[in-house]
Amino acid sequence: MHSLQFTAESSSDGMVERDFTVGEVPGVLWSPPSGADRAPLVLMGHGGGNHKKHPAMSGRAQRLVSGCGVHVAVIDAPGHGDRTRTAHDEREITAMQRAMAAGEPVGSIVVRYNAHLADRAVPEWRAALDALQDLAEIGADGPVGYFGLNMGTAIGVPLVAAERRITAAVFGLHWPGGLAEQAKKITVPVEFAMQWDDEHIPREAGLALFDAFASKEKTLHANAGGHKELPRFEADSAVRFFARHLVRTPPTPA
Repeated sequence: MHSLQFTAESSSDGMVERDFTVGEVPGVLWSPPSGADRAPLVLMGHGGGNHKKHPAMSGRAQRLVSGCGVHVAVIDAPGHGDRTRTAHDEREITAMQRAMAAGEPVGSIVVRYNAHLADRAVPEWRAALDALQDLAEIGADGPVGYFGLNMGTAIGVPLVAAERRITAAVFGLHWPGGLAEQAKKITVPVEFAMQWDDEHIPREAGLALFDAFASKEKTLHANAGGHKELPRFEADSAVRFFARHLVRTPPTPA
């Protein structure tokens, strides 16, 4: 079992940012300024081609930290961020780039590659969660959520299906593929976002993945627009979702 090692610390926008490693996997933990107080933890998966500190990640983290008072952790997915790509990664990325350049559908390649990444990333996330829960400010018995779109959903669905410590999840923007079978194992509250006019993921595919979740409490958020036009207010909706399910007494907004 690998322990968590902090490698850098800074503070801005009302939250503390700490870089860490668990074994060879790099990550970042954003926390409220009062880090000594125990608070829930939200694991957040980044999108394909991005990394743990992509502006989408830091922006969502800032909303969650200030709006819910939670800790937010992100690790670099295999072949992303500060991690070296394997030969397999390079082949799949090249295949995607060629398909996009030719104007061909990329869905089957993305689904295949993301499934491969999930096989590698789920054990890493579980090890990171073990290490994060050893921290006094998080603890082993505190509530845990998961927030991931695009590739973050491809990794998050099998993670949540396997990990009983995660009790609420926000997903979206992905094909069902092999995820539908994993989604059938998920019974925790789920919020799911999709784009009604997504040029990559057919409307029926998004609806099929939402339908597959076995959760008694699940909410579909369908917005007009293309794949990259998910409204920013969906991030605020995720904050309210996690406040309901992870935080007993949500902090009063400043």
